[in-house]
Amino acid sequence: MIRWACSLLLALVWVVNAAKPNFLIIVTDDQRPDTIGLLGNSRIDTPNLDWLIQNGITFENFICPNPLCVPSRAEILTGCSGFRNGVLGMRGEKMNPNLILWPAAMVSGGYFAWYSGKWMNDGKPITRGYNETRALFTTGGGTWKKEEKVLGRKGRAITGYRNWTFKNAEGRPELEKGIGLTSLTDKYIVDGALEFLRRKTDKPFFLHVNFTGPHDPLVYPPGYEKKYTSAKMQLPLNFLTRHPFDHGNFNGRDEKLLSWPRTKADVLDELAVYYAIIDNIDKQVGRMLNQLRSDGRLKNTYVIFTSDHGLAIGSHGLMGKQNMYEHTIRVPFIISGPNLTKGKKTKAFGYLRDMYPTVCELARIKIPETVEAKSLVPVLLDPEKNVYHASYGYFRDVQRMVQIGTWKLIFYPKINRYQLFDLSRDPFEMSDQIKVKANQTRVTRMRKSLLKWFDDQRDVAVQALK
Repeated sequence: MIRWACSLLLALVWVVNAAKPNFLIIVTDDQRPDTIGLLGNSRIDTPNLDWLIQNGITFENFICPNPLCVPSRAEILTGCSGFRNGVLGMRGEKMNPNLILWPAAMVSGGYFAWYSGKWMNDGKPITRGYNETRALFTTGGGTWKKEEKVLGRKGRAITGYRNWTFKNAEGRPELEKGIGLTSLTDKYIVDGALEFLRRKTDKPFFLHVNFTGPHDPLVYPPGYEKKYTSAKMQLPLNFLTRHPFDHGNFNGRDEKLLSWPRTKADVLDELAVYYAIIDNIDKQVGRMLNQLRSDGRLKNTYVIFTSDHGLAIGSHGLMGKQNMYEHTIRVPFIISGPNLTKGKKTKAFGYLRDMYPTVCELARIKIPETVEAKSLVPVLLDPEKNVYHASYGYFRDVQRMVQIGTWKLIFYPKINRYQLFDLSRDPFEMSDQIKVKANQTRVTRMRKSLLKWFDDQRDVAVQALK
């Protein structure tokens, strides 16, 4: 208690005396939590992300509660769960207009709010609180015909980001940068971010950068074809040729990227390009960090690196992100910046939506009353602290999850099936403990916690069981 009080007092002192900090928020797309060198992956080069880890705090239990692009990003923008913000899937749901969005809160607190990269939510960045955009990558503007079959690597049909294009500040397509994902898409996104970072401004900045990588279609960035090959890859330890049961998304687009059964050769080939794209993203992150170093602003800038969700890419026989397993629902989360402990890791739970109130508190901006997420500043001050006793996940009406301590319970409402994993002994979730007699008291307690939390969210998938 004394240590906590002293830490809080010191934090208040530097918060009052320091100039308003800048914020660089970096979000990748489909990045597994096990794809960073310093976090234990010897097969990938990520020197810039490694630097962030060495100079910041890494959350090892950071959760994307709804592992799907649009709803995940809606939670980031609103600071609310999908049950509250109105976006649970990709069927055209719009964010609740009564909620104050993250960039609007930052602008009201005296910040320039800039946006560069992929945008998938309703509206446009400039209608959702951001002051300006560069290298905006959105749907439409391309020339591919709807019925046209466009082939990518290995002669596979491209089903992701068809007809997406970069738009200039006036909203006109920049077709010279390509249609759909290309080998240079992430570079162009950082080119746009650097336009902002090279400015001299009289206000602190809030720069939100959304990469497209390592989302499919997977394309080798220039110069990476020989650095990462299937021969240098290793299959996930929980690789399967097929998931043991239909988890509710067997017919989803992601699961059709490779044929059933999955083969080792196909998965190794996908992993090689996937790693190359992440390596290139690390290079692009380095360009932004170097700009901030060169102009002296890095020392007063909080840099947050994370992803909208992970990806299976062969684990458990799946390819996509629509599942509750660790490789998908857990994401990398690193924050470095003024007065933070360097090189520290924490087991504390955190959600992507918690970035909103956390940054508000660090920026000395009042957290809007519409935000239901929690600030993680207490954890930043004391990494042994936890602001959540459990974490919860959900995908459409087919999957629900609760994790308490190191135990995880997954529930599939449509088929009334449960899985139970002890992550301390089984981090790759290969041994389902649901039928072990000694675990039944635990299962009952966790099931009660799961049902209560989702009932409180007015979740129809759970309420239908009552």
